[in-house]
Amino acid sequence: MNNLKAVFSRSIGQMFFAALLLLGSAGAYAQQALTWDQVKTKFEAANPALQADQSNVDELKAEEITAFLRPNPEFTLSSDGTQLVPHEGYWRPTSGTQVQPNFSYLHERDHKRELRLETAKESTRIGGTLHEDLERNLLFSLHSAFVQTLEAKAVLELARADLEYYDKIISISQDRFKAGDLAQIDLDRIELLRVQYESEIETAVVNLRTQKIQLLQLLDDRTPVDQFDVTGPFDFSTDLKPLDNFHQIALDSRPDLSAAIQGIEQARTNHKLAIANGSTDPTFGAWYTYNPSFYNPYAQQTLGLSVNIPLRIFDRNQGEKKRTLIDIDRSQQFTEQTRAQVFSDVDSAYEQVRSSIALLVPYRDKYKDQATRVRDTVTFSYQHGGASLMDFLNAQSDYRVVQLAYLQLIGSYLTAASQLNLAVGREVIP
Repeated sequence: MNNLKAVFSRSIGQMFFAALLLLGSAGAYAQQALTWDQVKTKFEAANPALQADQSNVDELKAEEITAFLRPNPEFTLSSDGTQLVPHEGYWRPTSGTQVQPNFSYLHERDHKRELRLETAKESTRIGGTLHEDLERNLLFSLHSAFVQTLEAKAVLELARADLEYYDKIISISQDRFKAGDLAQIDLDRIELLRVQYESEIETAVVNLRTQKIQLLQLLDDRTPVDQFDVTGPFDFSTDLKPLDNFHQIALDSRPDLSAAIQGIEQARTNHKLAIANGSTDPTFGAWYTYNPSFYNPYAQQTLGLSVNIPLRIFDRNQGEKKRTLIDIDRSQQFTEQTRAQVFSDVDSAYEQVRSSIALLVPYRDKYKDQATRVRDTVTFSYQHGGASLMDFLNAQSDYRVVQLAYLQLIGSYLTAASQLNLAVGREVIP
């Protein structure tokens, strides 16, 4: 008896230990589903394209240092070799050597350095704005992948719910068959249709895993697909502000439009710099000469000053002045084109959102409940012999079509809302 108790206690302990291991493994592989804000934060911190573009902005910032540097002064040291003493007939290597150190410096006029710095700063501002625009476009791709993942999850849940409901119908049909209330051929047809539900589940599983893989790629995340999940509201809102509100927000927020406007300012600065570069920059020099070969003892050491002024008779930077003036006009035209594109993007995205809402409202208020009511009524009637098998199968098919169409419309709405956020330049529809 004591041996049996020991064996029983040992078995209970082993089972308890195994249960702890299973729970620990489940906890190790489980990962909390990420919300949109968490996905966005991971993306901004890890996406290689964003990181590389930020490095480009940092390089532009470093070029501001180069643009504001002064010209380096120049130092020249010259000497005139030894001399022959005529009446003595031999060389004196050190007595007649002339030494002349010379310092010179190019003085830039007309605020060239300041204008170079200003155009470099404007390049940095444009680079930073274009970085925001890149992030805006990449976030749209990320949000689209996020929405498609939520849609794939919803479709999979619907497919599993449909199969669970249909399995109940199969169980009831088998009871009817055993009671002699249903023909074998009708039971076979009902059971055979189950493979379609299984196929839909498998297709939904593959689609969900594919969407997760695309989302992981954008996040540059190596988490296994089975351990990665996202969560968030999969619904729509009928609250849509007037179109003019979105136009104004877009004009204030679109980074590409801001970059185009900044391009005009940079073009004007470049034109000022081209005019300044057409001016003359003198070079100032100073030297000291030691020449012991002079018989005059007071002329052996001399100081000198010089000013070198280029005569800009032919080259006055005319071509660059004209090019930068043309570039101002080109930048203005490009800005107008970008502004027109902003209005077009907002109008198209707004219409997509409005259309999606117009389709979703009747589905939510009428068609979904109607399809459920028809399916349940026909199913009840079929179970009691009041409806044919074909009526039952058609009602099932209609229900699935309506429910799936509703989920796809919500996905289309969320994608259109993301497109409108992209067109406006910031999140206006959560």
